Amino acid sequence: MKKTYRVKRERDFNDIFTKGRNVANRRFVIYSLPKEQNHFRVGLSVSKKLGNAVMRNRIKRRIRHVLIEYADQLTSEDFVVITRKGVENLSYQEIKQNLLHVLKLAKLYQEGVAVEKES
Repeated sequence: MKKTYRVKRERDFNDIFTKGRNVANRRFVIYSLPKEQNHFRVGLSVSKKLGNAVMRNRIKRRIRHVLIEYADQLTSEDFVVITRKGVENLSYQEIKQNLLHVLKLAKLYQEGVAVEKES
């Protein structure tokens, strides 16, 4: 995932947490904040409680892969994906299903519709 698609600065994370809205299901919490930009930006948060660095990086890779796969159907907002206990035991398909579910709840994903990006 390109750097322009990532939320990296602490100030950006804090803005999303304080000014944004949040939605959750059993496996993920998503905080989102509308922004004027051409594409989405995402931050990932995986707790040390879910496993060692290898496990946490595996979870983040799988989440990023799902987001890249559905990038053209995501709205142009900043959002942070926070994982909950139990994600470490899920297969890729289960992660994909749960993540898409919570993205739909947050109105960040529109199934089957490519979101128009402003130039």
